Amino acid sequence: GKCDRRRYDLPYPTGLAPFTAGHAGLADGATEVTEMQDPGTAAKRAGELREQIAYHRKLYYVDSEPEISDAEYDRLERELLAIENEYPQLQAADSPSLRVGGEPGSGFETWRHPTPMLSLDNAFNVEELRDWEKRLLRVLDGERPSYVVEPKVDGLSVAAHYRDGLLVRGVTRGDGMLGEQITPNLRTIRSIPLRLTREVGALEARGEVFLPRAAFERLNRAKAEAGEPLFANPRNAAAGQLRRLDSRITASIGLDCFFYGLAAADGPQLATHAEGLALMRELGLRTNPLNRVCCGLEEVLEFFDELGRRRDSLDYEIDGVVVKVDQLELREQAGSTSKFPRWAVAIKYPAAQAQTRVREIVVQVGRTGKLTPVAELEPVLLAGTTVSRATLHNADEIRRKDVRVGDAVVIEKAGEIIPQVVEVVEKLRPSGTRPFEMPEACPVCGSRAVREEGEVAHYCSGAACPAQRREKLLHYASRKAMDIQGLGDALVEQIIAKDLVQDLADLYALDPQVLAGLERMADKSAENLLAQIEESKSRTLHRLIFGLGIRHVGERAARLLASRFGDLNGLFEVSAEELEAVDEIGPKTAEAIRLFAEQEANRKLLQRLQAAGVNVEALPEELSVEADPSSPFHGKTVVLTGRLPGRTRAETKALIEAAGGRVAGSVSRGTDLLVAGDLAGSKLDKATRLGIEIIGPEELEQLLQATMSSPEDRANRE
Repeated sequence: GKCDRRRYDLPYPTGLAPFTAGHAGLADGATEVTEMQDPGTAAKRAGELREQIAYHRKLYYVDSEPEISDAEYDRLERELLAIENEYPQLQAADSPSLRVGGEPGSGFETWRHPTPMLSLDNAFNVEELRDWEKRLLRVLDGERPSYVVEPKVDGLSVAAHYRDGLLVRGVTRGDGMLGEQITPNLRTIRSIPLRLTREVGALEARGEVFLPRAAFERLNRAKAEAGEPLFANPRNAAAGQLRRLDSRITASIGLDCFFYGLAAADGPQLATHAEGLALMRELGLRTNPLNRVCCGLEEVLEFFDELGRRRDSLDYEIDGVVVKVDQLELREQAGSTSKFPRWAVAIKYPAAQAQTRVREIVVQVGRTGKLTPVAELEPVLLAGTTVSRATLHNADEIRRKDVRVGDAVVIEKAGEIIPQVVEVVEKLRPSGTRPFEMPEACPVCGSRAVREEGEVAHYCSGAACPAQRREKLLHYASRKAMDIQGLGDALVEQIIAKDLVQDLADLYALDPQVLAGLERMADKSAENLLAQIEESKSRTLHRLIFGLGIRHVGERAARLLASRFGDLNGLFEVSAEELEAVDEIGPKTAEAIRLFAEQEANRKLLQRLQAAGVNVEALPEELSVEADPSSPFHGKTVVLTGRLPGRTRAETKALIEAAGGRVAGSVSRGTDLLVAGDLAGSKLDKATRLGIEIIGPEELEQLLQATMSSPEDRANRE
């Protein structure tokens, strides 16, 4: 029949014979390359090791049937790494060295998915699931499919592209059409093979990257010890780690992955999704062992209930199951809407709830300065864990639910490791309780806590607030701010952990010997970093203004302010009205600047930066120069997309703005000109639809050259 409950297990690839315990580690007589091998012998041994590592990796991650110990597996990888260190020319695209990550990148390039990564429709109860099947059967003219049911792992969808068996590209889901290329980070995930068990011309496998519970708990323990706000759930943590520019940090976290489908694969045509899962397992791509083929909706519901009873014992978070039509021909017939495939649906588990009492309400300060009220609770068992805290989100939520200290409350764990308060049990409220009020000052540094019009959150206004130290340092050192190369995530984490820097000014007093003693640092690295910090003292004024991290003051606003006021002291002495008089500076930005300037801690920070020798005056090229009205960019809004040769994006933007233009980040009906370089994506498509003028890099260069010549030269040419 059409429904086959077999697991579609396939035999292991031929040519990779299992090893016995006696020779599972090194080859006979080998000692982890303690003596020099000739290149020919080394190349042969490296090939043997790669086969052994690939074989045992599949046994461990895909088949869950390891034949050797972790220590023996590590010895295989160490021997291969030693050979590659001795003979760098032997390093292959599937080298274990790629698992540890590389130097930080400058950003992620976008990638258009050949086949869109659509979202899934949701069913929140049995009735909605039955309604989904009724709609499906109408489209299929009553033909009843079988289903593959998979645990809905709470992670992030990715696409892994292989060519000739090698991993060549890893891409996030993004908006389903465009994702970000995160290949170096995907390579650090040990359950994702760098090389398939056999060559396949081209293959795209889609999977879910997640953070196991144990790794999540370790990560949050480290954050708690560092006094940092905790991640709310494993999914949020995984998202942050997967998009780190420094893949070495990603490698240390312990991300994992299950593959759930083939988007494309060269080779024989498959008939069912289950066959695709089996093929992925054969190729070394790990699938979830709990996946099940069900012959009808009743079997789906039985599995849903069974998995629901087991979900708290799994070592990863799930929030439901995904139900997919197994037969690919029927999927084709069912088709998709603009948002969802009709042949798949996710059914969610109801949120777990419990009743407890509020002992205290405390306010946490996050990395961005956001103040979040949190309820300290009488400990209660909820979804398999003891809960003693619940987020209250913001002042409006507290007021809406009227949560008070002493209240009996219902808490819910709806995908959040830190649960939320659902409602107050008013009949159990003790007498004498008082409504909660958000503090007027930051509980960490004492600076004024503000809530701007139209926003729900309160924010700390202190530039030297310890709770914001990490983000402030990273922003200050970023490329568009003070451009301190080498001061990235990993080093900032160490500097904070060692309490070497209290605020931005302390960067200019770092001790070279202490720096050299940090992990992955040495005398030369410390010397290079201190040279970069010293060089930052001479940066332009607008970089410093941007680097201070004042709310609403972006790169464009910082340029305008530097140009208009000329020095930092002048900027912070003017009134909000004078600030608003600057073109493009609105009331929110003006108020944020005035608030920043009024805080005593901020004024002291600025004094210390100036005393350290940081430039606080505009350079001549930053001062206001009236743009030439005859400039081709005067008064125009320009959008840049794709690769533009010859200059950096920042340099091109600065030249256009100096010529009286405005560079925007997205295409709209107000866009006057789109500059489209190589690999231009969705912006080019939208500009074409809207009929916006489009030019290439060569035409852009001609226009820029024209703006850089004198008005007299332009008049003579005309």
